[in-house]
Amino acid sequence: MSDIASDPKTWFAGVLFLAAAGFAGYSIGSYPVEPVKVVTAPQPATGALPQTPKDSKFSPPGDDKIPDSEFGKSVRLGQAIFYDTQNNAEEFIGNSLQCSNCHLDKGRQPDSAPLWAAYLVYPAYRAKNGHVNTFQERLQGCFEYSMNGKAPPLGDKTLVALESYAYFLAKGAPTGTVLPGQGYPKLPRPDKFDFANGKEVYSQKCALCHGADGAGQQSPDGQTVFPPLWGPKSYNWGAGMSSINNAAGFIKANMPFSQGNTLTDKQAWDVAAYIDSHERPQDPRFKGSLAETQKEHHGGAYDLYGTTVGGVTLGKDSVPSGPLPQ
Repeated sequence: MSDIASDPKTWFAGVLFLAAAGFAGYSIGSYPVEPVKVVTAPQPATGALPQTPKDSKFSPPGDDKIPDSEFGKSVRLGQAIFYDTQNNAEEFIGNSLQCSNCHLDKGRQPDSAPLWAAYLVYPAYRAKNGHVNTFQERLQGCFEYSMNGKAPPLGDKTLVALESYAYFLAKGAPTGTVLPGQGYPKLPRPDKFDFANGKEVYSQKCALCHGADGAGQQSPDGQTVFPPLWGPKSYNWGAGMSSINNAAGFIKANMPFSQGNTLTDKQAWDVAAYIDSHERPQDPRFKGSLAETQKEHHGGAYDLYGTTVGGVTLGKDSVPSGPLPQ
């Protein structure tokens, strides 16, 4: 975490889900706060990946272990892309985020979907696209959804470098095993989301960095310092963070920045719901029908796409997915 604490770009993760509320024409105080029906999660199928004991810890190798070789060059390029995606993979992104915004400490930190833990569990079947994905295919999805861009072709140097970096970070860890810290924590399910409370948490903890309109902040030279949480330059409706359970787990473990696990579960759930109740770029799988897109790809207790919150039907007026015209 030492390199993050001193770098305002990555500090976004510390605020990613906590900025002040209220944007023009959007009054949370008038929301109906209604109970959310919680769908019981399916039990793991027989043959699920083995779990290691919770007290078992894995530490990825440090940068000083990157070899001085052609492979090492690819690892360093992958690290550069991961940490500063805006300047190292510009052709494939369509928003103001970096990979390292949601995967802290350059993909090293447990409970923030660390890159080393993801590498261990691929290839794997993903219901999102209905087939067994290689690790490179999984990375393609990150570009398309979280980065609201376009997928680099398989074998592209960008994907090869990111895979090399992930392989390096996972050195010594058992493949095919879910290690502690993989993904984001799973919080006990709430009976309902309180959007008004989410607005309050957001106002108290994040407005300083992300602004009242959730649009983030830029440095004088135009570099994004605190990326947007919603709006046309944030993650789109197909991204993992648009699912409230993912956002809540990330927030609970990591927010406010350097003060993870200081919010209550309720605060984490409510502020995640508040953030994901704002418009953002359209789901790339959208084919012209909001209802069909919701039916095929959304729904459930943790997904607000296609629902009406505060008089706004989410997804109805989304800007198209993908990079905005220059």
